[in-house]
Amino acid sequence: VCLICRLFFRFRCSDSTNFHNFTANRYRDALFLFLLLIDLSKAGILAQLALCGANQSEVTTNIARGMEVLGPALSLDTLVETLVIGVGTLSGVQRLEVLSFIAVMSALVNYIVFMTFYPACLSLILELTHKSHNRVQKFGGENLIRHVLLQEDSKPNPVAQRVKLIMSSGLFVVHVLSRFPISDKESDAAEQIIASQTHEHLAAMNKTDTSEFSELIMHWLTLSLEQIFTYILIITLGVKFVLFDRYQLSDHLIQSVAQEQAAAAAAAAAAAAALNEINQQNQRPPVTFTLSESVTLEEKATQSELILIGKSRFGRKVRKHTLVENNADGVQMLESSSEEDEELLDSEEEEVEREPRPLEECVQILQDEGNGKRLTDAEVEMIVRAGRGICPLYKIETIIGDAERGVRLRRSMVMKDAGRNPGTLKDLPYLNYDYSKVMNACCENVLGYVPIPVGYAGPLLLDGKRYFVPMATTEGALVASTNRGCKALSIRGVTSFVEDIGMTRAPCIRFPNVLLAAQAKRWMESADNFQRIKKAFDSTSRYARLQDLHIAIDGPVLYVRFRAFTGDAMGMNMLSKGTERALRDIQSVFPEMVIISLSGNFCSDKKPAAINWIKGRGKRVVCETIIPADKLESIFKTNARTLVQCNKLKNMTGSAVAGSIGGNNAHAANMVTAIYIATGQDPAQNVTSSNCSTNMETCGDTGEDLYITCTMPSLEVGTLGGGTGLPGQGACLDMLGVRGSHPTQPAENAKQLARIICATVMAGELSLLSALVTSDLVKSHMRHNRSSVAVNPNVQPPTPAALTPAKGGETNSSS
Repeated sequence: VCLICRLFFRFRCSDSTNFHNFTANRYRDALFLFLLLIDLSKAGILAQLALCGANQSEVTTNIARGMEVLGPALSLDTLVETLVIGVGTLSGVQRLEVLSFIAVMSALVNYIVFMTFYPACLSLILELTHKSHNRVQKFGGENLIRHVLLQEDSKPNPVAQRVKLIMSSGLFVVHVLSRFPISDKESDAAEQIIASQTHEHLAAMNKTDTSEFSELIMHWLTLSLEQIFTYILIITLGVKFVLFDRYQLSDHLIQSVAQEQAAAAAAAAAAAAALNEINQQNQRPPVTFTLSESVTLEEKATQSELILIGKSRFGRKVRKHTLVENNADGVQMLESSSEEDEELLDSEEEEVEREPRPLEECVQILQDEGNGKRLTDAEVEMIVRAGRGICPLYKIETIIGDAERGVRLRRSMVMKDAGRNPGTLKDLPYLNYDYSKVMNACCENVLGYVPIPVGYAGPLLLDGKRYFVPMATTEGALVASTNRGCKALSIRGVTSFVEDIGMTRAPCIRFPNVLLAAQAKRWMESADNFQRIKKAFDSTSRYARLQDLHIAIDGPVLYVRFRAFTGDAMGMNMLSKGTERALRDIQSVFPEMVIISLSGNFCSDKKPAAINWIKGRGKRVVCETIIPADKLESIFKTNARTLVQCNKLKNMTGSAVAGSIGGNNAHAANMVTAIYIATGQDPAQNVTSSNCSTNMETCGDTGEDLYITCTMPSLEVGTLGGGTGLPGQGACLDMLGVRGSHPTQPAENAKQLARIICATVMAGELSLLSALVTSDLVKSHMRHNRSSVAVNPNVQPPTPAALTPAKGGETNSSS
């Protein structure tokens, strides 16, 4: 509008002033086109939708919905008008071209104004109107305007439509006439004129041949441009009138919004009447409420849509069109919503921040609903710090019903209590983790999780099958060294034997005197009484089966070592439950017996113990293989005699001098712990599980081949329960094909895992001893674990040439 007016007034004084070779008077003649092209029905439709809103939120929502529905249709209208009028710019009639140009510009300006400034201005005006009147007067005035507008016919003005049709037809006729070829008489006259020209103009005519040829080409190009205009116009008209009818869409939209508002008003009236009736029955004044004290009906039904506000506040998303009251009598709906309102976008919802409610009210909400989804972070923290035992910090995930939110709140509260910056734990991740598999199973007081890199060693050829063994570790060179050992073991493959010893638990029980303790010992060792104890023990589990009792006496105290099979589970919990039940049965026979401790360290769990080395615990595994002499030289750069001598003096004599129990190995704990962490075993049980005896001998026709064995009598492993149920650890077990319980042979998966661990230990033993005898240990660790990049992050990584393996060493990729 400003552009057109500025052009008009700028050139109003001078007829000789030109703009694009046209005079200002010609622009002035085209102003009536602008008035005819302005379609006020579109503005009226949008105004009707805006006035249907009862508050500013609904006004904004209705305007957005109107623009969403009417926008494409309005775009097509503008495109059709531009194409139809734009044909006039190709007519060749200068005056008509000027008028058509101004008309096209008017249509474009009208479209831009309507799509940008008009909705914003409409929303702003209504917002100011809402704020300047009270709620009752506003509703009354809006309902009156809405009633008047909805009763009007939304069809376009027929007079304006007729004028537009006449204008379009006139433009088309003028354009067609301007393209008609000249008459025959005029053509003959032109020929005579050309024939009467003299020969002295022949040269000039030859020079103009090229110009006429160019004009002919431009003529055909002009016709092609007209064809393009025509095709675009036909396609646009087809799309507009076949697939898109603006007025039908507008009517449907207005009717739907009106029906929604009518339904909302009826529901509000019904709810208000019901509330008044309840208040009258209770003989008390009506309950008043504010938006901050209300909660949506959808929230009450689903108890969801919690949002994070900042880093420490937990807010609620509230539907603007639905309010309910939460009081002692329950939830009273004051304004209902339709199915279409349920599909509002997140941008149509508002985040409500409020001050913490009183402690008693928050506690009541928590107890009534069974979770804290309606409580903000500040309110949950207030309940936790109240110290009433309602929501202790260690159970916050269970109480509020949201594990991830509970972990976040615990992190924040712990850092406050520790006097640390809240960002201290920013590098400790906690999001996107399945805490349902952690709670009451793997960890308590959770603050997050620590990612550990997982590598693989392999392929490892074991009992005719190839395995790629996952190893979780932060020790550089460990995976590479084990991988090199797997390469040597897989030449002829590893043969293994496994025996299920069973898990043990040894309680400490005391008697009044030694005589009674000895009598109880003999009673438990008899076959009949053992069967009685076994029956009580086995009744606690489907898989735990008691095998025997090993009893040690120390004065009036007995240490009873229960040993039982536990299937594919590691079985400590099974043993504890079964042992406790068996002790109650024994106590019924010996009432004087006192249970000092369920575990008396005679088991022995997570501690070096000769009894586990001698009698075994969990699984006993033995692996063997032969390494040819040429492979020893090519892979390890050593020979069998050197390795045998090192193993004898280091693993046997050296361990004996140190008084080691079960330590006749080089570093079995390294491989055991790495696989334990990767597969969800208890890492602390590497103490007992790392008991290993590594033996090496020369063999073969020439005595140059190496025969190596590893014996591990107390591997405590399981493929079921505990950490094996976590996602990452379960994936590593799947990688080995031993996850969960074996479908037909209980304990078979756990046995297979024990075989794999023992064979991997043997690979690591062989590689480390070879590195020791060739002085490659320090070199490999400096390359993989103590590199300049790890020590000083500012140092640039070494070039590939600098990583060339030293004598006896190979990189992980070459292995």
